[in-house]
Amino acid sequence: MFRIGVTGLVMAAVALMPVTNAAAQDRDWSWEGRVDRGDYIEIKGINGDVRAELGSGDQVEVRARLSGRKSDPETVRMEVVEHENGVTICAVYPSKDRDEPNECRPGRGGKMSVKDNDVRVEFTVMVPAGVNFVGNTVNGDIEALGLDGDVKVHTVNGDVDVSTTGLAQGATVNGSITASMDKANWEGTLDFTTVNGGVTLEMPADLHCDVSISTVNGHIASDYPLTVTGKFSPRHVKATIGDGGRALVVKTVNGSVNIRRS
Repeated sequence: MFRIGVTGLVMAAVALMPVTNAAAQDRDWSWEGRVDRGDYIEIKGINGDVRAELGSGDQVEVRARLSGRKSDPETVRMEVVEHENGVTICAVYPSKDRDEPNECRPGRGGKMSVKDNDVRVEFTVMVPAGVNFVGNTVNGDIEALGLDGDVKVHTVNGDVDVSTTGLAQGATVNGSITASMDKANWEGTLDFTTVNGGVTLEMPADLHCDVSISTVNGHIASDYPLTVTGKFSPRHVKATIGDGGRALVVKTVNGSVNIRRS
C-alpha cells in the first residue's frame, strides 16, 4: 500500500517504478505428490540450478523460484506430467518457432528450447527414500546429495555433485563431476563424461567392472588395482577392476580422473 504525498505525482511515480519491476521479476511455484518406490521424479530445466535432497516423508516436494532480469517469469510455464514410470516436471519456455511449441514429455521426449529469454528457474526437490531422481538443465549446476535411489543427471554449463545409496550417472560439458554411490550392480554401461573439468568417483569396495578412462590434459588415479589390457597410456587406460564384467566409462579432455574406494 503506497501513499502519495504532496511532493508531487512525478516523484511518486518514479519511486514506484522500481518496486513494480522488482515484484514482476520474482515468482514462486511448488508441487507435491506421490511417486512410488522404484519410479522416478524427473526435472527438466534450461536456465538454473537443480538441487535434490532426501525427503523425510513419502511425498515428493518440488519448489521452484523463477526470476528474470529482462524477461518476465510469467512467460515460463511450469508443467507436471504424470506417467507410468513416475512424474516429469518441466520449465517450459516460449518456443522460438510458433509452429513447433515446446512440450514437456518424459525422458528424451518432448521439446525444450529457449531464445531471448533470461528467466532462471532454480529447482529444489525433496526426494523420498526409494524414489529415483533424474535431473536435467543446460545452464546451471546439479546437486543431488544424500539420496536413497538411483540418480541420473545432465547439464551443459555447470558442475555435477551426486551422492546416493543407489547407482549414479552424470554428464556435463563445462564443469566437474563428483559422484559417490553405494551400489555397483548396474547393467550395461555406466558413463561419466565431461570436457572441461575433472571427474572424481567414489565407488563401493567390492567393485567389479571393465573400465575405460581417458583424459587429454590431466592425470588418472585409482584406489583399485587395475589390470591393464592392451597398450598402456597415462592418458587413456582400459583395464579390469576385480573380476570385470559390467562397463564403466569415464571421459574428460581438460581435467583429471580419480576413482576412489569408499
